[in-house]
Amino acid sequence: MAAASNTSTSFVLLGLMELEKQKYLYFSLSAMVYSYILTLSSVIIYAILKERSLHEPMYILIATLLFNGIFGSSSFFPKFMMDLITSSKKISRTECLIQNLCISTFAVFEMNTFTIMAYDRYLAVCQPLRYIVLLTNEKVVKIISGCWGVTFIILLLLLFLTAALPLCGDKIINIICDNISLVVLACVDSTNSSALSATVFAIYFVTTILVTAFSYFRIFFVCVNLSKESRQKAVHTVVTHLLNFSVFLIGVLFTVLKYRLGNVTLPLTAQVLLSVTPLVFPPLFNPLIYGVRTHALKIKLRHYLWNVILGGKWTQIHTH
Repeated sequence: MAAASNTSTSFVLLGLMELEKQKYLYFSLSAMVYSYILTLSSVIIYAILKERSLHEPMYILIATLLFNGIFGSSSFFPKFMMDLITSSKKISRTECLIQNLCISTFAVFEMNTFTIMAYDRYLAVCQPLRYIVLLTNEKVVKIISGCWGVTFIILLLLLFLTAALPLCGDKIINIICDNISLVVLACVDSTNSSALSATVFAIYFVTTILVTAFSYFRIFFVCVNLSKESRQKAVHTVVTHLLNFSVFLIGVLFTVLKYRLGNVTLPLTAQVLLSVTPLVFPPLFNPLIYGVRTHALKIKLRHYLWNVILGGKWTQIHTH
């Protein structure tokens, strides 16, 4: 006999109960990480927007990636910190669905941006003479806008399907509302819909990975025939992108691993930490990696930071 459908207007986040004993520690760490993400990412985005020499496809994509990181972390940290301070364990259905949509949009658009960045570097290294024609600033903006629009519409449709599921229970084994956490509460057999979603995701994931891998393999083979200086510059850029992409993929792998291993295999605290890995580490490391490893961007950042600290004296010092 099927269990009665849950008609409550809220869910209980069991992960918050697990973190209650050390809530002030988690709040302090979250506040520091979130402040760091907001501050450094915003400074880099501002520098890219203000400096005309950085108005190039690569830097536009970096700004997009960092903005997406702000968006993703903001869908998690503010509510999480508020829940810790107020000892709240609940989230309304509406808030849960909105957070689910935001987190899903962040994750998919992160993959989109990394794929476009790989293609951008492929054109820059493998077809340098045609690069400025093949990928202009206007084309990059159109590609980014198109990817974001399509991503949002598809995920919104999936959200409506999830929202329509009759749910049995109101306890979510997490500190956030993601799609899988809601689907596992379904009263009806969701095997077919889950298989369809998994298939669509697998096709999308494999496609983006193949495009990214193809781009970097082509860059690698071209680099073999470049001069030493050009080869070092190309490899430096590729390593930067691969480093960031790897951080994100590891986070996604942890999330998949969390659900595949099941609730018995892993302690609840470990499940919670694994589930938020993609929301914390990519936004945390992206601004640091690009701010340190991208030479032109590092110079501009230093310039703007000194202007803020010294009130414009940096420019005066270097003009004399």
